[in-house]
Amino acid sequence: MGSTVKSSENPSSTSGRAVLDEAGGTAPRVLVVEDEPGIAGFVRRGLLFEGFAVEVATEGRAALTAVRDNPPDLVVMDIMLPGIDGMEITRRVRAAEAAERRPPIPILMLTARDAVPDRVGGLEAGADDYLVKPFAFDELLARIRALLRRSRATVDAAATPTNVLRFDDLALDLGGRTVSRGERTVQLTTREFELLTFFLRNPNQVLPRQLVMARIWGEDFYGDSNVLEVFVGNLRRALEAAGEPRLIQTVRGVGYVLRVVS
Repeated sequence: MGSTVKSSENPSSTSGRAVLDEAGGTAPRVLVVEDEPGIAGFVRRGLLFEGFAVEVATEGRAALTAVRDNPPDLVVMDIMLPGIDGMEITRRVRAAEAAERRPPIPILMLTARDAVPDRVGGLEAGADDYLVKPFAFDELLARIRALLRRSRATVDAAATPTNVLRFDDLALDLGGRTVSRGERTVQLTTREFELLTFFLRNPNQVLPRQLVMARIWGEDFYGDSNVLEVFVGNLRRALEAAGEPRLIQTVRGVGYVLRVVS
């Protein structure tokens, strides 16, 4: 039987107080979904040492319960799990977020399968990023921090004068983290939201592929070359789900542009 283990203690402190981040606020909470004790313990100890609050779920149903009852700031999700696998957990989490109109939780997927179709499948299921086993903890930590930074940046944008970005019948509310196409609400993952925000901040401008990758994934991203194509495809499907005309156009050999084509 799987279980969840909650912990917010910092290895450098034995006090019972909640972990504080560098800014003095409550530490980000990470749910690690992993059934291999060695990997789960390795990730948990490392994140605790870095100041995160950590909960571990060892199987699918426990993970779904943890997300439902106490939504974390981020999920590190293994694919191969007993019972419900990581792909299905991710799909159910995204479906619940869409049904309840909740902001999507960033999901970083772990996989021992390094074939492109396997990783693409994880992204299409709703993951925001992936990491192939075996992995270096420093890279895992960097990806977690990058996802959390982008999530916080979206929230911080609510304090700016322009909270809603618009183009044609598309509207994106930075503060509320909502997207609509006409009267229809569009549900996006964290990474898809960031990608659409970048397009909306640069309408009618051809954005080179490498520029988009650098802005959304960071200069040091070493993932597959088709990651951007996967996310653009997911974003298009979400924006065109009710038969709306395409707004994100491909400029062959260059990149993409947010443009109305008559």
